[in-house]
Amino acid sequence: MCQSSVYLRENGEERELKRDVVLVEPVDGGVKIQGFFESAQIIPARIASIDLLKHKIILEPLDQPS
Repeated sequence: MCQSSVYLRENGEERELKRDVVLVEPVDGGVKIQGFFESAQIIPARIASIDLLKHKIILEPLDQPS
């Protein structure tokens, strides 16, 4: 399977938000993420990076400078 883990990077530190994510979609107001058999949630953030080899997606808060 090709699920990924999503992390939120704030102040140089990464905090895991969700494991086994199967959907990542930019939407108005943030990024929608969803796991298997779970409801989608919208995180007020932007995608900072995606590492497909490590199955790792890094988000940064919308109010944080790029």
